[in-house]
Amino acid sequence: MTTNTLNHLRSQISTLSESERAALARELIMSLDGPRDDSVERDWNDEIIRRVSKVKSGKATLLSREEFRTKMRATLSQ
Repeated sequence: MTTNTLNHLRSQISTLSESERAALARELIMSLDGPRDDSVERDWNDEIIRRVSKVKSGKATLLSREEFRTKMRATLSQ
């Protein structure tokens, strides 16, 4: 694709509304991801349900934002 073509596309995109640009961006990103794998989505949904159950039952250890940041900084500095 030539620079002129890209510049033309950018110009056209800039005239779209925010929601139209967001929809276009979503479609472009999805086109880079490859084919959809329903098993991955199902596995993530199962994981979300498992985590929510742990939180609701009191079995999950929750961290405050500051606790999380402290732990992450320590991990990243190793």
